[in-house]
Amino acid sequence: MILKEGQPIGNKWHVVYLIKENPYAESYRVEDESGNPYFLKIYRLKNTPDKLIHDGEVTEIAVCRQLNHKNIVSYIDDGVYNDEAGECRYMVATYFSGELLSEMLQHKKKKKLDKDKAVKIFIEILQGLQYLHEQPGVLLHNDINPTNVMLSKKTGGIAELIDMGHISSRFMGNAPFDTADLDPRYASGQSFLGKYDERNDIFGATGVFYTMLTGKTPWGVEFTPEMSRKEKIRLVQKARSEQGEINVDEIEDIKLQAIIMGGLALGYNDRYESVDEVLADLVEGDESEMAQEVRERLAARQKTEDDEFDAIDTSRSNSSSTTRQATETSADVEIKRGGGNGFADIAGMDDLKEMLRKRVILILKDKELADKYRLTPPNGMLLYGPPGCGKSFFAEKFAEETGFNFILVKASDLGSIYIHGSQGKIADLFKKAEENAPTVLCFDEFDAFVPNRSGDTSGNQAGEVNEFLTQLNNCSKRGIFVIATSNRPDKVDPAVLRTGRIDKQVYVPMPDLTARRLMFELYLKDRPCEGIDCEALAKKADGYVASDIAYVVNEAATIAAFNRENITQDLLNKTIEGIKPSVNKDLLKEYEEMRDKMEGITRNNALPRVGFT
Repeated sequence: MILKEGQPIGNKWHVVYLIKENPYAESYRVEDESGNPYFLKIYRLKNTPDKLIHDGEVTEIAVCRQLNHKNIVSYIDDGVYNDEAGECRYMVATYFSGELLSEMLQHKKKKKLDKDKAVKIFIEILQGLQYLHEQPGVLLHNDINPTNVMLSKKTGGIAELIDMGHISSRFMGNAPFDTADLDPRYASGQSFLGKYDERNDIFGATGVFYTMLTGKTPWGVEFTPEMSRKEKIRLVQKARSEQGEINVDEIEDIKLQAIIMGGLALGYNDRYESVDEVLADLVEGDESEMAQEVRERLAARQKTEDDEFDAIDTSRSNSSSTTRQATETSADVEIKRGGGNGFADIAGMDDLKEMLRKRVILILKDKELADKYRLTPPNGMLLYGPPGCGKSFFAEKFAEETGFNFILVKASDLGSIYIHGSQGKIADLFKKAEENAPTVLCFDEFDAFVPNRSGDTSGNQAGEVNEFLTQLNNCSKRGIFVIATSNRPDKVDPAVLRTGRIDKQVYVPMPDLTARRLMFELYLKDRPCEGIDCEALAKKADGYVASDIAYVVNEAATIAAFNRENITQDLLNKTIEGIKPSVNKDLLKEYEEMRDKMEGITRNNALPRVGFT
C-alpha cells in the first residue's frame, strides 16, 4: 500500500481505508478536517504506463481538473506525494455518497427499474456524456456501464458518471488507457477493433438503459470471474452474431424500443451519431418537466449552432465585425469554485445566518429532506438596505457556506453596443451558471439590471428585463440560486420579485454594537496592534457601516506602517474622528421607510427582518 490508515496527505486530507488497488494506482476513502468523506486516487508514477501520462501529468487527473457538471463526479483537489519508492500523483473527488446503479439493480426483485425512473437516469447519463462530448477536442468516457453510474445522495439521486480512468479524445488504434477492466457487454464492436468515438459512449449508455428496463445485460451475456478480456469479447461477439439485432420484445413502449435499437444497432452507421439525437427522440411527446427542460436545452444548443454557422458565413464578408459581435454577446465573468470559510468570515449577522441555514440552505443542500417534506427549493433572494453593509460579500460567503460555485455579475459585465446584445449575454450567463451547477449567481446593484418598466425604461431595456424574467423562472431546477443585491429595491421591476423568481426579500440593516465590535476584531486580526479595546471602538463608531469600519482600520494601519509603529487605540480613535459615516441619519430614515414599504408589498413571501445580533 502506498498510504496507511490515519495518514495525512496534502493540507487537509486523512486516509480512512483502502478501497481497491492495481499495480500502479490505489483508491482510498479519505476525510477532511470536518470528517466529510472523499475519494482519493493515487498513482505511483514509476509503475504507471506511459500511455496514461501526457505532458508529465496523469491524464485522468489533468482532465478531471477541467470538468464541472452535475452529472459528472466532482473533482476537488490534486497534488504530489513522495515516499521512499518515488513520486506519486493523487486526485481527490466527491465520495461515493450514494448507490451505484449496479447495486440498485441487484436490490430490485426483478433486477430492473420502472420506466419513468429508468428514463430519468438515462437522460442524466446522456447529459453527462453531452457535456464531455462538447469539450474542446471531444472527450469520451469509454466505459459506460452500471458500475460507473452513481446515484448521489447529496444531489437527491441524480445520476453521476464516475471512474474517469479511461477518458480520452477520439482515436483509432492502440488505446491510450488500460483496457483490461472494460466491460465488453456495454462496448460496441467498433471498440474491439480499436475505434473509440461518441457512438461507442452512446452504445454503452443505451446498453445501461436496456439493463434498467429488462433486468438483463445486452444480448443476455454473463461472465465468470476467471474469464480473460479476450474470452469475454469472444463471448459477446458470438452472442451478437447468433442473435442478431437486440431483442426489445420485453419493452412495451414502442418509442423506447426504437431508441434502444438505434443506440445498440450492430452496424456503425445505423447507430445514433450524437447524444442530442438520442435526447430529442427520448423526450418527444413527453410533457414532464424534465422532458421540457431537455427540449429547451436542445433548442438553445441548436440556436447556438445556427448562430455560429451564420456568424461563420457572415465572416466571409465581414470577419472583423462578426468577431467583435461574438465577443459582445458572451458574458465574460469569473466562476469561483467552491471552498472558503463561509459564514465564519462574516462578523455579526447571526440572526440572518441562522435564519438562512434553516429556511434556505437546508433545502438547497438536503435534497432528500426537501423531497420528504415536499419543500420547494427557493429560487433566489434579494438582499437590500443601506450601502456598505456587505450585501455582496454576504452573497459570496453564502455560496461558500452551501458549497456552491459563485459568479458575481456587475451591470457592466452585460453591457453591449449591439441592439439586444445584452439579452444574449444574459442567456449566456445563465447557461454558464447551469453548466457549472450548483451555482450562486449574484447580481450586484440589481436595479441596474431590471429597472421598473413602468418608468422611463426604453424599449431595449424592457427587452433585457423580459429576458431576465424568462431566465429567472424556476431556475432552481437548473441548479441556480440567484442572489440580487440593491440599495434601491424600489427601482426593481415588481415582476422580478414574484414567487418562482426572486422568492425571498431580506433587509440587511446597519450593524449594531456587537456587529461593529466583531468587525473591528476581524479587520484588526493578524495586524501589529497594541492595547486595543474593540468594544470602545464599536461605541465610538456608532452609525458606521462595514465598509466604513474596514476603511478606518486600513487607514490607521497605513499610518502605523509609515511610522513603523503598532496600531494603537489612540490612533484608531483619531482615525474614526476624521472619517464621517457614509450613511447619515436622513438617509438611514429613507431606508427604514423603504424597508417598511417593501415588507408591505411583499408580505406574502418576505422573510422576517433580520438584525446583526
